Amino acid sequence: MRLAAMGAKQIAAIYSSPLERTKETARAISKEVGIKVKQERGLLELDVGDWTGRKLSHLRKLNAWSAVQKYPSGFRFPNGESFVEMQTRMSETVTRLVKSHPGETIVAVSHADPIRALVAHSMGTHLDLFQRTVVSPCSVTAILYTSGGPIVLSVNNTGELSALSPA
Repeated sequence: MRLAAMGAKQIAAIYSSPLERTKETARAISKEVGIKVKQERGLLELDVGDWTGRKLSHLRKLNAWSAVQKYPSGFRFPNGESFVEMQTRMSETVTRLVKSHPGETIVAVSHADPIRALVAHSMGTHLDLFQRTVVSPCSVTAILYTSGGPIVLSVNNTGELSALSPA
């Protein structure tokens, strides 16, 4: 398993969004590491409200689609979440999880948009640029949380992870 290359036995905790696709990934990690997965609602996908379950081909025709693409920081999904709320939720959740495991490595399994938003927040990049970051399924994004702020070590890593091993 890829996480074994970075010292998977050193993982202190595994957290997952409660959605099935992330729980499946977290279970595979859990099996390898031998740590039970804890569900964490703060890692959930962006709540798109009334857009849930609708086809992208239809949504792309809406006037609001261009706002989603060009100005996500100013957009709220009808009866759903804004991108700013999702980014804040994700950042606060990960910060809380990190604080509950000082000096330890944790795994947080989430979804592409929340991970992109967390990377943008960690790098101090405006949220309107977050969709320029690629986050592939089962990729690893590694962020080191320090007293001076977060340091993004890797984004969208789909290969070797040994360079991320704690020194």
